[in-house]
Amino acid sequence: MKQLRLHWKKVFGALALGLVLLMVAGWQLSRSRDYQLLGEIVPRVDIDKKLVALTFDDGPTPGFTEEILTTLKTHQVPATFFVTGKDLAKHPELGKKIVRAGHELGNHSFSHKRMVFTPYDKVRQELEATEDLIKQAGQNEPIFFRPPYTKKLFNLPLYLWLNQVVSITTDVEPDSYPEVAASADNIADYVAAEVQPGSIVLLHVMYPSRATSMAAVPGIIQKLRQQGYEFVTVRDLLAERQRA
Repeated sequence: MKQLRLHWKKVFGALALGLVLLMVAGWQLSRSRDYQLLGEIVPRVDIDKKLVALTFDDGPTPGFTEEILTTLKTHQVPATFFVTGKDLAKHPELGKKIVRAGHELGNHSFSHKRMVFTPYDKVRQELEATEDLIKQAGQNEPIFFRPPYTKKLFNLPLYLWLNQVVSITTDVEPDSYPEVAASADNIADYVAAEVQPGSIVLLHVMYPSRATSMAAVPGIIQKLRQQGYEFVTVRDLLAERQRA
């Protein structure tokens, strides 16, 4: 009897360990920048040419959208804006301004909620509602997608794969590190040190709490140009991959 109890303790222990390992693996998979179960995910484009894409998440937000558009116009830099449907629905004129200024709109979901265990129909609603608003703003296809918080697991990759939507993440994300995001100079220095040909840089500039990221943009542009980089949209970056 004692041996039987010991046997079952070992079985339950092994099952518990397996469950923990499975949960850890799922968590790591859900947050990966360069892998998802289905469909194409792009954190960086593998090219030799010194091209880099600046991307901005969230919004559009009154005041902040105009400010970043002015900065980009001053420095003649195109960019890609991954906007949320909820903000674009509130401020459709800002989406149109972004497109008219020669920039690209991307889909960042409607509600900006993590989509790890989200039902398939909800995933479809989130993405398609935002895509419709992006098209109304004047953005032509393709429309790329960036997962909120880079979270995805089953149903989101399935939808992307079935609808041939490319998921765009990042390989340079300075304002996600508090010690880097503490100052505009830190952010600009970090980006200059980390960028490679084909990099996709992620910044958040649409809220007061992201003032250092907004302030860092001119410095980023200056430092990368000094290194010989040219700025392009995500679409142009992927097109260069086809030509390489």
